[in-house]
Amino acid sequence: MERLSEASLKFLTSSVNLEGTGKKFRTPVLFKFCEAYVPTLMRSFTNIHFKGLENVPMKGAAIFSGNHLSNLDPFIKILASQRPIHFLAKEGHFQKQPNRFIMKNTGQIETFRKSGGKDALSRAYDVLDSGLCLGIFPEGTRSRKESPPYLQNGKTGIARIAARFPKTPVVPISINGSREVMPPGKTMLRFWKRVDVRVGKPITFEEWILNENGGNMNNEDIIGAQNLGEEKRDELFRKLYRNFTNQLMETIRIMGAP
Repeated sequence: MERLSEASLKFLTSSVNLEGTGKKFRTPVLFKFCEAYVPTLMRSFTNIHFKGLENVPMKGAAIFSGNHLSNLDPFIKILASQRPIHFLAKEGHFQKQPNRFIMKNTGQIETFRKSGGKDALSRAYDVLDSGLCLGIFPEGTRSRKESPPYLQNGKTGIARIAARFPKTPVVPISINGSREVMPPGKTMLRFWKRVDVRVGKPITFEEWILNENGGNMNNEDIIGAQNLGEEKRDELFRKLYRNFTNQLMETIRIMGAP
């Protein structure tokens, strides 16, 4: 199987224009404690069914991506991954207690949308650079649709992060049923409702860009892009990020996302 050359990797990652804060990201002690006990508790009183758990990379950095129907989805992803995941989360989740305490002390990343989320992306870089797991909902927010199909278009931030870490696996997860357990605007949980979760096979941006059904580029193409004018080069990468995101969302849909 073809691999990206060192020159291709350097050009690809530098083109993303994304760097970290320089601070090592650590999973808070509270999260480690909860991760040890909460999953067993949740499995005991919920009706969640998992498929594809063998696809979860149990070591090293990973990006977990999936559809978003309910506030329960982050917890379901953590159950599926069997690892601590640090999510990019909108600032609204950090504004009031006890939510703020929980989000801060479990290592979730506050995203300020008005500023474009640049600081959050830098911390996302830190998560992966520290060999930890990052969670992203490419839709950006919970689906507001009142009837299926609920799946929305994905935003390309996940593709940029994947391109910055081209050897890090992106793990697609489909969730079906969490909306029925915790409908939008409701606080009463219906734990008896069935939720089906499917974990797909991971793919790296390196594998995708070299695949004829993905980015359909080779090392020569990637290196050659350096000779394009800035406008054409930016257009090329925008197209790549959009195609990667679209294919990821289609994979999640095929896997069972409603």
